[in-house]
Amino acid sequence: MAGRASRLTRAEIQTVFERFRAANPEPKSDLEYGSPFQLLVAVVLSAQATDKGVNVATRKLFPAAPTPEAIVSLGVAGVEDYIKTIGLFRAKAKNVVALSHQLLEKHGGEVPNDRAALEALPGVGRKTANVVLNIVFGEPTMAVDTHIFRIANRIGLAPGKDVLAVEHALLKVVPKAFMLHAHHWLILHGRYVCTARKPLCERCSIVDICRYRDKTVAT
Repeated sequence: MAGRASRLTRAEIQTVFERFRAANPEPKSDLEYGSPFQLLVAVVLSAQATDKGVNVATRKLFPAAPTPEAIVSLGVAGVEDYIKTIGLFRAKAKNVVALSHQLLEKHGGEVPNDRAALEALPGVGRKTANVVLNIVFGEPTMAVDTHIFRIANRIGLAPGKDVLAVEHALLKVVPKAFMLHAHHWLILHGRYVCTARKPLCERCSIVDICRYRDKTVAT
């Protein structure tokens, strides 16, 4: 077996990711951005919001304020005007301006390739840092969101009581060859196939491997 961290065998885990890769060799984030800074801002804005909703706002925000300097010049009230369609927009506007200040003061306006430095930025937690480290710097991190937490437990890939436990379990069981894109494949699978209320098992490429007891189709 793959160990205590998974209910799947090593061979089954290998097959899961081989199928994900075959279907989508170069998965991308649904968030739209044009620079590492814009990705960081978009991920901060995406907390408790949909990527689609964030994209609607950033399509207007980023042309007006594409850099930390421009965000600072825009100010909290200015950022609020662009992102007021997003949940918690007031707090997020404060964080976006504050993190832009900090990037300018401590990092020369650049997004740091360092977990501690990223997590020290206002509004940036472990998940956001993992996304940036993975997408921008190519680090094999695992950004566990609600989709990954759900399907890691449901499928039996990496059960855990909380997101940190699932993150550690995934880092243990996902083969190294798949780590760069693993979190994208899992997020997309959870968002579009293995949905929360009614998983689309008839469309699932790993339905024969999945350990979910309440599948919507027979295997």
